[in-house]
Amino acid sequence: MMSRKKEMTLIAAGMLAGALLVPTAHAAVRQLTATPSTQRFYVDGAPVQLEAYAIDGSNYVKLRDVGEAVGFRVSYDGSTNSVYIGERPALQDSGTVTIPTDGSKYIPQVGDRVRCDDGYIYEIKDVRRYDNNVFADGPVGPLPTPTCDWSAFPEVEIPKVEIRHFAHDDGDSMFIRNIYETRRMQYTIYNAIGREPGVWRDGKPLMTIALTIDPADEPWVKTSWPWRASDLEELVHSRPNSHFYVEAWDYYSKGVFQCTRYCVASL
Repeated sequence: MMSRKKEMTLIAAGMLAGALLVPTAHAAVRQLTATPSTQRFYVDGAPVQLEAYAIDGSNYVKLRDVGEAVGFRVSYDGSTNSVYIGERPALQDSGTVTIPTDGSKYIPQVGDRVRCDDGYIYEIKDVRRYDNNVFADGPVGPLPTPTCDWSAFPEVEIPKVEIRHFAHDDGDSMFIRNIYETRRMQYTIYNAIGREPGVWRDGKPLMTIALTIDPADEPWVKTSWPWRASDLEELVHSRPNSHFYVEAWDYYSKGVFQCTRYCVASL
């Protein structure tokens, strides 16, 4: 399961990595108190930071955190309610869709099974709101075409695909980074800057753009949906010398496509 053996020294009375014990009826009613553990953890003699809690004389540590510390993979398949330690059998990957990494468009379909970054398999059950909601005039059209020299803008790094899963008591949610729609925001900004001759110098724009948003900048992020080019163009014309950060995310809740969220910060 691991390419090499690692020794983990736990300065603690014990550790529970998963549900290893089935309590009796008497034990189930006994109240236990969890407090943050002050014990130190080492991997191959080097200290590591692990979130641990002391419960009834033992340290409780997340199995995924232990896996990251010692170099083995832990993943969860929600469709089968299974935890996999080490490499997951190839059969478990069959039937999952591949989200494009090159910025091409992904159109969700009912029954699509998407593997999230945490290993969870999220099944899409309803896409009626995709290209069809009461707030939009109709489906989003093709990407913008140049109305100025796009080659004058500096090269921008394309972000990696992210698929974030969030567990809730009333049904899980999922966010997929939509690179295709992020490019729509990028090209809309390019064309808007092209109509601002005062912010160009020596044939280059004074503004810059990034296709990701730093979490530290979230207080300044404006999020909107559905897509309206005019909203982004208005922001650009009001602050043409800014550094623009943009992202687009497809949002699902309880398997239902909700909307594509367009996020922008200008600093």
